[in-house]
Amino acid sequence: MATKQRSYIIEHMEDDMHAWCLLEYKHMLSNVGPDHLWFSCLSETCKKNMPQDLAQAHCHSEDVLHLPDVDPKLVCLLDPSAQSELAPEDGDTFQYFLFGGILGDDPPRDRTKELRKLGFAGRRLGPVQMTTDTALNVTRRVVEDRVPLNEVPYIDHPEIHFSKHESVTMPFRYIAELKTIKKKDGEEKVVKKPLMPPGMLELIKKDNEMSLDF
Repeated sequence: MATKQRSYIIEHMEDDMHAWCLLEYKHMLSNVGPDHLWFSCLSETCKKNMPQDLAQAHCHSEDVLHLPDVDPKLVCLLDPSAQSELAPEDGDTFQYFLFGGILGDDPPRDRTKELRKLGFAGRRLGPVQMTTDTALNVTRRVVEDRVPLNEVPYIDHPEIHFSKHESVTMPFRYIAELKTIKKKDGEEKVVKKPLMPPGMLELIKKDNEMSLDF
């Protein structure tokens, strides 16, 4: 039986709202709704550039320690260096789950350390780096839907094909979706696809083309 809905805090750690952030944040919004999504530490530029749909969430300039009505004792930091992995019963212990709103680095630069030193209880989401929206979605499934962390379906480092000769490998873990595709001979096949925000494939392709433009 699912626990009651929890809230998710993104401590924004970028100077602006980059395209990748916006797509991931909108994906989070679609998963938990504006009432349960908090953005903290937003610069004036970020707040000014916040799209209307994201502005319906809790948007604050204050950092996570100074959010109104948020008790730090009820906050769990999702931290790759934590000693314990997230478990369904953590949904009973904590009311808020905190993430560093950062663009994924490969290799990771451990920018979560800025939040770690604030003293929150921490939990891990496994050994493979996730995008922030994936981390939130996995956390929601564990603490609300009561799915054990190791039973969430994953796909690691998926290779994204844009054409016969064009592909890119993503250095992250994603939730795996099972999709049925029809082959040229008419036979149907079930394949695993990474769960990504709408528009992300197009952005990856655009960024990949720009990186090759010299």
